[in-house]
Amino acid sequence: MTTIVHDTSEAVQLCPEYNLYLKPIAKMTVSVALPQLKMPGKSISNWEVMERLKSMVQPEQFSSLRISKSTMDFIRFEGEVENKGIVKSFLAKLDGKSIKLSGFTDILKVRAAENKVDFPTRHDWDSFFRDAKDMNETVPGERPDTIHLEGLPCKWFAMKDSSSDRPSESVLKAVFESFGKIRNVDIPMLDPYREEMTGKNFNTFSFGGHLNFEGYVQYEDHTGFVKAMDTLRGMKLMYKGDDGKAVACGVKVNFDTTKHLSDSSLKKRQQERLKLQELERQREEQKRRQKEEEERRKEEERYVLEEEEKEKRREEKLRRREQKLKEREEKRNQKKVKKQQEEEQKKLHLKIATEERKLLLAQRNLESIRLIAELLSRAKAELARQQKAELARLQQLEDRRRQQEAELRRVEGEKARALELQRKERELRDRLLGNLLKKSTNADRQEEEDPGFSAESPNNVDLQGCETQSQLNGVTLNGSSYAASVSSRSRSYSLWIHVTVEAVGGELERSSLLLLLLVCCSLIYP
Repeated sequence: MTTIVHDTSEAVQLCPEYNLYLKPIAKMTVSVALPQLKMPGKSISNWEVMERLKSMVQPEQFSSLRISKSTMDFIRFEGEVENKGIVKSFLAKLDGKSIKLSGFTDILKVRAAENKVDFPTRHDWDSFFRDAKDMNETVPGERPDTIHLEGLPCKWFAMKDSSSDRPSESVLKAVFESFGKIRNVDIPMLDPYREEMTGKNFNTFSFGGHLNFEGYVQYEDHTGFVKAMDTLRGMKLMYKGDDGKAVACGVKVNFDTTKHLSDSSLKKRQQERLKLQELERQREEQKRRQKEEEERRKEEERYVLEEEEKEKRREEKLRRREQKLKEREEKRNQKKVKKQQEEEQKKLHLKIATEERKLLLAQRNLESIRLIAELLSRAKAELARQQKAELARLQQLEDRRRQQEAELRRVEGEKARALELQRKERELRDRLLGNLLKKSTNADRQEEEDPGFSAESPNNVDLQGCETQSQLNGVTLNGSSYAASVSSRSRSYSLWIHVTVEAVGGELERSSLLLLLLVCCSLIYP
């Protein structure tokens, strides 16, 4: 993990060309003993304890302070300061002191000590190579001459003129060549076959966000190795930029125990590399064939696609043509529909105008009808009045006609009666004449036979009166009225005419009576 360095006074030069320095590691371990928690559910805040520790070292500050271990009995912190010279002052402020937390009656004891650096010593590598059965101290790589470095920032070991952040073996060699002549260096992440050889991923990221790498540095003699190990013990790598800002990161340093840069390992890796290269060549060949096959297949597919594309283009062209025809047809239809709509609109307006005209005419006709109806009603009333008057006049004419017909019937009846009376009169006249002639003949005969017979005797008068009884229209003529005064023949005839006139005067007309009188006179006075 990289940290910002504010005080670079203790930094020593490692490689000024690449702005790399070594800075002593100033770490300490702080342990805080925790009291027994008597109340259940109550706990001690690690953050509060950390803040109390930071306040105890004021005005100095920890460059970093983190919890390395936490139990129910204690909390162990790992702190780091800027310079190794102020570690003692920090220890004086912390070691043996106590902390009083709010809410707790017990105090917390603080113990502080300088952190021991985990770094191999001369005894470690001497004993390792002495006791190792497969190591030969006369062979490079199988003796203490190779340093294994882990956690090196890639950007710090990249070429200056390169835009890439990949580390360079030449830069790594130039940086560590200050301790002695270097026989060989190796950065596994730069070998593309290394991951396949070892199955290890060399691309790792640190917490600071920089890409780190591991490297191997092999010195030609043991002196350079020892000098480098002694110089790197208790140090961390620092990079100082052109702007004066410095950052540092811890680097894990150890001697190589895997014979990484021995001739056998190099040869083995070379053989494996060749095998991998052959495999890669085969893979490349296979990939090439696959690629050619893929290209051929793609070419076929491209040809098929081109044919399909051509077919699609033709279909699209046909479709566009059909679409254009369809759009043109739609436009024509739209124009036709628009024209039809306009015609229908005109027809509708004309129909509306016609209907309005018809409505106006209907209104006028209605008004005319109403006027005619009014006139007709008036004419009807007048006609009814005239018909009523005509009916009255016709009734009068009918009454008059009926009267005339009644009068005509009466006249005809009277005429018929007159004709009947005339007939009866003729019959009566004939009978009377016959009777008178008969009587006159009989009288003359009796006078001749009986001179004492007198025609003027009452018995004769009665006999004459009885003989002259006749029926005229149902009227009985009684001759008893003539017996008192008639004494002669002439008087008897006059009396008989008088009685006859009285009897039939109400039945006969005046002309008939006159005619009858004339007949009687002619008979009496021949």
